[in-house]
Amino acid sequence: MTQAETLAREILLLSRNTLLVNLRFLDAALSQFALTPASLPFATDGQNLYYDPRHVLLCYKEEKEASVRNYLHLVMHCVFRHMYVHTLVDQALWDLSCDIAVEEVINGLGLSSAAAKRQEHQTAELDKLRKEVKQLTTEKLYRYFQDHPPRDLEKLRQLFRGDDHAPWYLPAKIQAPAWGAGTGDTDAGDAGTGGADTGDTDAGDADAGDGEGGADSTSGLSAAMEQTWKDIARRMELDLETFSKLQGDRAGALTQNLRAVNRERYDYTAFLKKFAVRGEVMRLDPDEFDYVYYTYGLKLYRNMPLIEPLEYREVKRIREFVIAIDTSGSVSGELVQMFVQKTYNVLKSTESFFSKINLHILQCDTKIQEDVKITSQEEFDAYLQTMTVKGLGGTDFRPVFAYVDGLRRQKEFQNLKGLIYFTDGCGTFPEKKPDYDAAFVFVEDEYNNPDVPPWAIKLVLQKDEI
Repeated sequence: MTQAETLAREILLLSRNTLLVNLRFLDAALSQFALTPASLPFATDGQNLYYDPRHVLLCYKEEKEASVRNYLHLVMHCVFRHMYVHTLVDQALWDLSCDIAVEEVINGLGLSSAAAKRQEHQTAELDKLRKEVKQLTTEKLYRYFQDHPPRDLEKLRQLFRGDDHAPWYLPAKIQAPAWGAGTGDTDAGDAGTGGADTGDTDAGDADAGDGEGGADSTSGLSAAMEQTWKDIARRMELDLETFSKLQGDRAGALTQNLRAVNRERYDYTAFLKKFAVRGEVMRLDPDEFDYVYYTYGLKLYRNMPLIEPLEYREVKRIREFVIAIDTSGSVSGELVQMFVQKTYNVLKSTESFFSKINLHILQCDTKIQEDVKITSQEEFDAYLQTMTVKGLGGTDFRPVFAYVDGLRRQKEFQNLKGLIYFTDGCGTFPEKKPDYDAAFVFVEDEYNNPDVPPWAIKLVLQKDEI
């Protein structure tokens, strides 16, 4: 190891220890990297911390606080799992969104040892974004930039950049610095417990995976390491909300980002299947068909099988169902229509309907505004073509449950499996559990959706999931 590499490594360890002393809730995150000299200025794949010794030395000489800030910047990328992203993401906008979210978190921590000069120049841009985006989480920033492309993207990138994101996307090898005689020996025992063999500086395939910004995971980055960072993020969130109360009070942006990245992703298709019931449909059931007796009959009696294939098959589908739509003034009409369309698409694509159904779609605010009965897929098609949002008053959930109970007393439903209530949550819930399953579906906005009664099912979806 050259003298430059030795000094650079000492600077990185000093930066790590400075953060460890001031931010104890980051102890697990700070211990995951193997320090590996490379041709990249400063980067990570979640497992190795790649650094160009010359870049580290120049950065430290120019501004000591920048070294600590860059280290913290890189660690936060891993905590929020920014590198595990869909391969089709707009890389430039995603990189910018990640950097802004991370810098906002660091600024909120108020750590003097990480107060680099660039923090002052970021203030004006961050103030503008807070007015437009409110909460500067990565996903919200990315969606905002998709709708409002920044005029000077590269200028913003330079203002918020703290590391190189190349290992997130490129399957190229990470080379040792060409100017030095780097051997790749990084003493993993001092660098942390989470690194790989430090003699090997190959970052592996760095295609984007599944994380905060996308759905489909790829095999470029270590799946085991991704799970490690998931566990670290959950532990940090719990620590900030309980034991580390002082840091938690100062770490509003960090808490928001942790809630966003730790938020459970829901499969709406699987969710709807909870409301299915068993029934018979006209369809061959190969599981019940016995070829032995069938062929024996053909052989013994000539062209007369002993057993004909069954014409019915038992399946689980939705037969009776209620969709209640909150049409109060606080709920967007566009979101309402998107939700109904989404529900229909899921049911249709998975063949979840029996040929004859009994579906009631209720529009309601403080009272029932409309009840449309759907008995077939054709009627659902026609309803979507003519649907208009009615109401726009206040919100009270109780009239819907009272109305459905009345329908059940009138024998309108024979075996009502459940009710889904699409709402913003700002209303009065019934005190007692109904005799059927009830789910409240919220559109995630500010990470402060209200609690539901113990008997209710709660589902939180993002706008891009509808």
